[in-house]
Amino acid sequence: MSKDDLMLQIAQYSVPELCDGMEFYQTMDSEIRQIVGNGRIVGTAFTIDVPVGEGGYVAEALLYAKTGDIIVISGKGNKRSSYWGDHRSICAKKLGVTGVIVDGAFRDIDGCESAGIPVFARAVTPGTALKTGKGRWGCPVACGGIVVNQGDIIVADRNGICAFPFSEADEILARSREKIKNQNYTIHLMEETGKILTTVIQAE
Repeated sequence: MSKDDLMLQIAQYSVPELCDGMEFYQTMDSEIRQIVGNGRIVGTAFTIDVPVGEGGYVAEALLYAKTGDIIVISGKGNKRSSYWGDHRSICAKKLGVTGVIVDGAFRDIDGCESAGIPVFARAVTPGTALKTGKGRWGCPVACGGIVVNQGDIIVADRNGICAFPFSEADEILARSREKIKNQNYTIHLMEETGKILTTVIQAE
């Protein structure tokens, strides 16, 4: 199966459904939520690691992002200054970036909405960040309490954000399909018998 076909299949599942298919699921802190945009995003992680409050390096690293990437910024949870803004959203749109996840804050919410790039973050703040130029990209980063590696699959929706390596995708999809199949079968039985089955309640 090609990478594109795999990503199309993954895009059909919500974050909870994918988590059900993981042996040890990796989800980011619930405080990191979708603030700009509407709907699920699926892509490959483009990781950026910066010191607390450093924003200048993000602009430099962004130039290396590719179509289908989701920018993952390890901002150490800082909400007092922004790591992202409308100008970067405009640039990301031109590069074909799918979305942005910030473990911290961003600003220029109206401009970001106009640019059309989904942004998941902890907060919105008006303050700019430092421009020391320090940082790294393409390395493992801590974001929202989990480790994300360059190239990991990222799926984010209103339920939350999960990350997993490509090597685990086929098994995760298989287990997710199996659980959904079992749930649908139980629902079918309830419709036929008119009785509530505890397996549905236990399966959430």
